[in-house]
Amino acid sequence: MHVPDGFINLPLSAVAGVAAAGAVAVSLRGARRELEEQTVPLAGLVAAFIFAVQMLNFPVAAGTSGHLLGGALAAILVGPFTGVLCVSVVLLMQGILFADGGLTALGVNITVMGVVTVVVAYGIFRGLVKVLPRGRRSVTAASFIAALVSVPAAAGAFTLIYAIGGTTDIPVGRVLTAMVGVHVLIGIGEAVITAATVGAVIAVRPDLVHGARGLETPLKLLVGGKLVDATPEPAPAPVAARSTRKVWGVGLVSALVVAGVVSFYASASPDGLEKVAADQGIDKKIEEHAAADSPLADYGVEDIADPRISGGLAGVIGVGATIVAGTGIFWAVRRRREDGPQSETTPARAEESA
Repeated sequence: MHVPDGFINLPLSAVAGVAAAGAVAVSLRGARRELEEQTVPLAGLVAAFIFAVQMLNFPVAAGTSGHLLGGALAAILVGPFTGVLCVSVVLLMQGILFADGGLTALGVNITVMGVVTVVVAYGIFRGLVKVLPRGRRSVTAASFIAALVSVPAAAGAFTLIYAIGGTTDIPVGRVLTAMVGVHVLIGIGEAVITAATVGAVIAVRPDLVHGARGLETPLKLLVGGKLVDATPEPAPAPVAARSTRKVWGVGLVSALVVAGVVSFYASASPDGLEKVAADQGIDKKIEEHAAADSPLADYGVEDIADPRISGGLAGVIGVGATIVAGTGIFWAVRRRREDGPQSETTPARAEESA
């Protein structure tokens, strides 16, 4: 669903850019509360994994394909604020390095694929886990439903933006019907990938899944015909004391394999937005990407003729660039959190000492 340059006029693209910048700024502050020392590298890994899986287009209908958006997956694994940042990093890397998604449309893409998917998915997810029985299966089921709904919600958000500032005169009702219809199908693929990934992580390290925190069911004992809380067991060792290297290593290898090998077998059919744009005439005023001359444009390495090697190497470079950029940003956010409490508590301590 990467919106290219030329679909949306420049004034609205600028407004969307300001809105996206505001959402990123809010997310930077919110991520301070979500990120722990052991989850910073995992957040960078989530961004890289989303980048990799987005290269894997899957067929959804005749002549149409879809790919992961990733907002639901990121929000559930590392938190909604960090999730917005993860998707934003992916979109930035794709736009600058691979000419995927217009640069003037970057604000539109962050708003639609990052903010809308995260807000919708995480809101639905939190609502479901409150009413479903506590447990890992409920988290996985809630992940499936949240991811499924987030994709057509993003399609609806794009249609609204198009209705306000589209560069072609196409009936909005037709666009909405076509966009939501195909993206419901894409949402099924998104839901399967999201639930499978969340389920895999929660099976081995539930403590690392942001959306699963605080869902433990207290042990009950039957005493005198009444259920009473059992004596709590000793608190487990702090999460920071448990290594995340194994999870990080497995996740990185998975991302590299998907981007470097499996992506070669992805569907070559246009994705949902491309197909709708071609069928409905939205792409009449599409503009050439500003980074079209990038050596990695269209997910291939310049001057390498073999498509398998070219695409695989481009995917590996993309995973590496995304994990470096994402981890760097998340470490910086974490340091701001560590510095913040000191600056806030120093005056209080000074008063006490006085």
